[in-house]
Amino acid sequence: LTLAVVLPQHNLTYPWAWPRVGPAVRLAAAAVNSRRDLLPGFTLGWVFGDSEDRHGVCSEMAAPLVAVDLWLAHHPAAFLGPGCVYSAAPVARFTSHWQLPLVTAGAEAHGFDDKSEEFGLTTRAGPSHRKLGELGVQLHRRFNWTRRALLVYWDERVDDRPYYFAAEGLYVQLPTLRNLTVMDVVFRDGGNFSFIIQEIKAKGRSDRVPPVVYVCCAPDTLRELMLQAESEGLTGGDFAFFYIDTFGLSLQGQRFPEPRRPWLRGDPHDARARRAFQAVTIITYKEPENPEYQPFLEQLKEEAREHFNFSIKDGLVGQGTVGMVGTP
Repeated sequence: LTLAVVLPQHNLTYPWAWPRVGPAVRLAAAAVNSRRDLLPGFTLGWVFGDSEDRHGVCSEMAAPLVAVDLWLAHHPAAFLGPGCVYSAAPVARFTSHWQLPLVTAGAEAHGFDDKSEEFGLTTRAGPSHRKLGELGVQLHRRFNWTRRALLVYWDERVDDRPYYFAAEGLYVQLPTLRNLTVMDVVFRDGGNFSFIIQEIKAKGRSDRVPPVVYVCCAPDTLRELMLQAESEGLTGGDFAFFYIDTFGLSLQGQRFPEPRRPWLRGDPHDARARRAFQAVTIITYKEPENPEYQPFLEQLKEEAREHFNFSIKDGLVGQGTVGMVGTP
């Protein structure tokens, strides 16, 4: 049996890059093949196709072409990946047509929730932004936040638009709460943080009820935004800030399980940033705590070093269960 793998080969900014996922594929295949009761008469193997374009980013053109080549040449029984939204969608449509299952740790966007037609054979083993939106709904119900929510996110409309799709889950699910107004503030690189804060003030206080603010952006951008919020008096408790950090990048320390302090940069603004972050709750996927996780992580590291010339860092990238972490 052949598994067709379609993932980014070199770009390590993606949680599902091949040097990260490849070691797990090797371990899984070895485990399956060591047990003859699982697939009697068969041996599990894989073939790999790169979903990157010539610029090294996920491509909605390269991925489906590679998938077709693998299907024609190797007749795989299933597909693993792609993970990026724009490359996973066309490949999933092909695999549905071929009646083959597709398993991915990505494809988090809300559109993949529809299993009635083109994504009926797509299984997501990782995070789903619909679940993120449902968590937001539960928070609003639990704390009786019934008036206004604000989505503040970075979006350049390039590559896989991770912050846009994270905000999408909340944007779709939160309006299921009656009388809740959901608004957004979109910004780009080089954004004027003072202007962004003024937008938050204007849209958040129009009915004299401060909103719940969900922020989706890079960790360094969040710090700059919160420093500006602190200087303009938004971190004293009137506004509740939630930072969407799916894989916990803002919390990853140098070694497991030591956390990183998300406000800490070793510059003169650390003390003020720490005060500002007292108004922030980070929503992320929780690092597994079961006893099997740490030995498995060590196995992954060994496989990555030996077969991919890659050093896997401790931390949550592409694995885990839902959890929520508040910054101390």
